[in-house]
Amino acid sequence: MSVGYEAWADALRSERVLGVSCSDCGATYGTPISVCHDCGSQDLELVDLPTDGTLYSVTRVAVPPTGFEGPYHVGIVQLGAARVTARIETAAEDNPEIGDPVVLSGVMEADDGHPAPVFEVETD
Repeated sequence: MSVGYEAWADALRSERVLGVSCSDCGATYGTPISVCHDCGSQDLELVDLPTDGTLYSVTRVAVPPTGFEGPYHVGIVQLGAARVTARIETAAEDNPEIGDPVVLSGVMEADDGHPAPVFEVETD
């Protein structure tokens, strides 16, 4: 079984992060796929990913594309065994760093209706 884009997007709009896990090799992905990228198996299982994780990579977008206000941060978030790309929110004076704990704080939708997760850096 794979998770199709529409099911993934609908779950994200409900602030659930869906992924797929390969029943053959155990690889887990945070995006819709129909074939395991590690072993080629099509024996995939739908899984709920955690909504809290760790910032794996981050960059600051100083000059945003048309339709976006900047600057802002985007990053890759480690959610259990999977990784997802997301917008990273933090206080204006702070810069997120690799290893920071993050939590799903919402969803943003582009003008074309495609959702993307938004994670916020957890502060003490």
